[in-house]
Amino acid sequence: MISIKTKQEIELMRDVNRIIGLLFEHLRPLIQPGITTYELDREAELFIRSHNAKPGFKGYRGYPATICASVNNEVVHGIPGPRKLVEGDIISIDVGAIKHGFNADAARTFPVGKISEDARRLIDVTKRALDAGIDKARPGNRLYDISAAVQKVAESAGYGIVRDFVGHGIGRNLHEDPQIPNFGKQGTGPVLKEGMTFAIEPMINMGTWKVKILNNGWTVVTADGSLSAHFENTIAITNDGPYVLSVP
Repeated sequence: MISIKTKQEIELMRDVNRIIGLLFEHLRPLIQPGITTYELDREAELFIRSHNAKPGFKGYRGYPATICASVNNEVVHGIPGPRKLVEGDIISIDVGAIKHGFNADAARTFPVGKISEDARRLIDVTKRALDAGIDKARPGNRLYDISAAVQKVAESAGYGIVRDFVGHGIGRNLHEDPQIPNFGKQGTGPVLKEGMTFAIEPMINMGTWKVKILNNGWTVVTADGSLSAHFENTIAITNDGPYVLSVP
């Protein structure tokens, strides 16, 4: 069942999600050649705790870190470690936080120094796909209107949409109903209503949509080694349109 949040609950969710929006602004200048993904993880945890919140991913289903740091062909759930970023990399940072008993969840893909035009285009298309999906999150629309909008932007650019991992409802739990695929048939699925809160998150590959999981049991990579980008925002559906919560 898809839970409906009150206006007061949505504002509590806005408060914790704003922290993630601010965190991305804090991390952006640090994402340079030579920094390790562990250092970014440590910085993120300190930032979240300094805002009287706690990391949402650390310990969730046994996950060992505050952020997911997925570099180049890594799609999601990259575990931070000693890897140093190098010029031309792209890194997707997915992060959650908890405050007031509510969850925040958002992701961005960042360039590391100067990147290729192909990598830049992938990032731009993935961001546009997220925005297109969010725009369909309005009362009276259907759930898979969001999915179809994301799919259209990605596939029109010639990219593969990851099918094995999807967006989701969010609130007092990190993962709530419904699942929100990044592909689907327009005009189908549950009717959207004011007060629903979703984490919409296209994961888009430059090549095939197919992925595999590494032996660590977490890190998801593209099956063909192609680059992948990931953008995510937590949003609330309101009668005035989509309300993006995970921005500064």
